Amino acid sequence: MSVKHQPKIVIIGGGTGLPVLLRGLKQYAVDITAIVTVADDGGSSGRLRDELDIPPPGDVRNVLAALSDVEPLIVELFQHRFKNGNGLSGHSLGNLILAALTSITGDFVKAIREMSKVLKVHGQVLPAANKSVVLHAEMEDGVIVSGESKIPYSGKRIKKVFLTPENIEPLPETIEAIRSADLIVIGPGSLYTSILPNLLVPKIGQEVCQAKAKKVYICNVMTQAGETLHYTVSDHVKALHDHMGCLFLDVVVVNNGHIPEKIQKRYAEELAEPVKDDSDRLIDLGIQVIRDNIVSYEDHVIRHDTKKVASLLISLITAPPSS
Repeated sequence: MSVKHQPKIVIIGGGTGLPVLLRGLKQYAVDITAIVTVADDGGSSGRLRDELDIPPPGDVRNVLAALSDVEPLIVELFQHRFKNGNGLSGHSLGNLILAALTSITGDFVKAIREMSKVLKVHGQVLPAANKSVVLHAEMEDGVIVSGESKIPYSGKRIKKVFLTPENIEPLPETIEAIRSADLIVIGPGSLYTSILPNLLVPKIGQEVCQAKAKKVYICNVMTQAGETLHYTVSDHVKALHDHMGCLFLDVVVVNNGHIPEKIQKRYAEELAEPVKDDSDRLIDLGIQVIRDNIVSYEDHVIRHDTKKVASLLISLITAPPSS
């Protein structure tokens, strides 16, 4: 009797959006590969990156925790952030463990593999590159802002983002995962500082453009000041296509659920507003638009509904091809 092929899903992103989605997807019998940005230069990750010359571990840590299948207390321990202590304050234990494992194994990717075994991770977690990269943004007035954590605070509109060094090599496993994927999911996450730093790694973007898999973009629910102020759905898609130099998206998932006024007011204080749905403009590009109520709320913070989005993505793999 032949073993049934598990659908292969590659998810590309970083920040808070990626772990939320992964928690839902790991409930299904799918082969998950998460490709995670290494452009972070703020907080605990940034300090470890500068002091130990390692890729920033924070986004990787959050993804490992989301995909882990161990006792909740172990995950809580891994995610624990020290509030005080000379030198320890602000660091999360998981970041320190990943830094220690990188020192022991001599390699950040090996450290992630070993940690994945300890946490019984469902799937594989791959950094976009095995070394740190620096994200730069060219603003509409020509000014260049360097550093992922500084870009949203420049107060200017972004024209494009790019990485240094230019000769970054992705991992062979990353290329293999993209080539063999049944579904490639982009986002959710900060457009310029979580998603594009992955796609801009030479060869990753190229492979995504050429991949046979169906490519889905989960559009952000809210705009972000300093990144996507007043952006519509089609603005998000245009930025992705412009940076990649190819029209690669097949499906865009858009929220049509109502966001309560009270929560909108809180977000308005940060100059954030619901992303305007002008996705009808995408149909001319041959993009399928899926609208659904995909939001949930945690402590008055808007998140993607992990179960709803995961179910929706699985249906894209299991649905019969349209004739």
